[in-house]
Amino acid sequence: MSTPDASEAPGPSSSPAGQTTTRDDAVDRILDAAYELFSRRGIRAVGVDQLIERSGVAKATFYRHFPSKDDLVLAFLALRDQIWTVDLIISDARSRGDTAEEQLLAIFDVFGDWFQREDFEACSFINVLLEMGREHPLGKASIGYLARIRGHIQELAEEAGLERTEEFARSWHILMKGSIISATEGDVLASKRAQQMAAWLIEQHRGPDRPVSA
Repeated sequence: MSTPDASEAPGPSSSPAGQTTTRDDAVDRILDAAYELFSRRGIRAVGVDQLIERSGVAKATFYRHFPSKDDLVLAFLALRDQIWTVDLIISDARSRGDTAEEQLLAIFDVFGDWFQREDFEACSFINVLLEMGREHPLGKASIGYLARIRGHIQELAEEAGLERTEEFARSWHILMKGSIISATEGDVLASKRAQQMAAWLIEQHRGPDRPVSA
C-alpha cells in the first residue's frame, strides 16, 4: 500500500485505504469499511454484520481485532483525527498561508472547498457526541478529539503572537463548528461568513502594541 502524494491527500470523507501501514490487512479493510459507514451514517445505524460484509472478513477475524463495536468506533475516531483534523484541515491550512494568521484564516478556505463536496458529511466528532451523549465513552472520546482541534488552533494563535490563546481557540472553534452546521443546513456562504467573523476575532486578541499583519 503506497502513501499518497501530499497534493492528493485524502479528503475528510475519503477512505484511509492507500496509506502506509504495518497493520494486518484485515484491520485495514475493517477500518476502511468503518470509516466510510460511520462518517456517513453515524454509529447506531451501522451494524456489525454490515461492517463484516463491507470489509469482507470473517466474523471471528472481526472480533479478534475488535472485541466490540465500541472498540472499532474508537479506532475510527483516531483515524478520523489523523485524516480529517491533521492531514486535511491543519496541514492544508498551513500550506495556504505564509503567516500563522493567514493559516488560521485559511482554515475557512479549506472548509469552503470541503463544504462544496458532494460527499460532505459534517464533523464526525460532533455527530458522535450528539448521537451518543457526553457521558457515553464514545461521547467522551469525541470531546477529547474536539479538544485536540482547539489545541491545534491555540498553537497557531501562539505562533501568531495573539493574546489569551486558550480563550481565542475556544471562540475560534465555535466559528468552525457553527460554519459546519450552517453548511449542513445548506448555507453555501457559511465558510465566508465564519472567516469574516474570524478576522474580527483575531483583531480582538492582538496585543496592544502589535501591528496588523500585511
